[in-house]
Amino acid sequence: MVNINVKVVQQLRQKTGVGMMDCKKALQATNGDVEAAIIWLRKKSFGVSVKNERITAEGIISSYVHTGGKVAVLLEVNCETDFVAKTEAFQVLVKDIAMQIAAYSNIKYVNLEDIPKEIVGQEKAIEIERDDLANKPDNIKEKIVKGRIEKHLKEITLMNQPFIRNPKLSVEEQIKQVVSVVGESIRVRRFVRFVLGEKID
Repeated sequence: MVNINVKVVQQLRQKTGVGMMDCKKALQATNGDVEAAIIWLRKKSFGVSVKNERITAEGIISSYVHTGGKVAVLLEVNCETDFVAKTEAFQVLVKDIAMQIAAYSNIKYVNLEDIPKEIVGQEKAIEIERDDLANKPDNIKEKIVKGRIEKHLKEITLMNQPFIRNPKLSVEEQIKQVVSVVGESIRVRRFVRFVLGEKID
């Protein structure tokens, strides 16, 4: 029986989405040839769907309840394989991000692109009317307003926050560091923050 390297098994797992043991069988049956193993899996009706783009459809939904039970977070973070989803590096990252969302009430969105246009419009309208800009020339006023809006929008997006465990890095930069360790794409998909008694009249 051919001795199959674990890294090759992981590579096939990432390409096909098939379980590690079945990937190992396929590689053993094809003498470690990844492309031949893909064909072998397809012939065995494993439901292989090989794509060139790296899909982040695996991952975990994690919960975090802050001490005292008054703030809680549900968070979905995706990666490419369930193998990586079970690694300590990935799970620690997810827990830290959930804790970050619980700690900072101003975080409303994951990325800048997620902020609705009407919210951006509202911010612009508020900034333009600020008293300290009343006597500024229009071109100067426009630059100041733009800068203030960008600053505010970054403050309400998760990826631009200083990472709670290492404020020298942003959350996005911390995720990139973990990506370099696990070798897969990681994406924060969505979150919900619960505050006890919130919106009760």
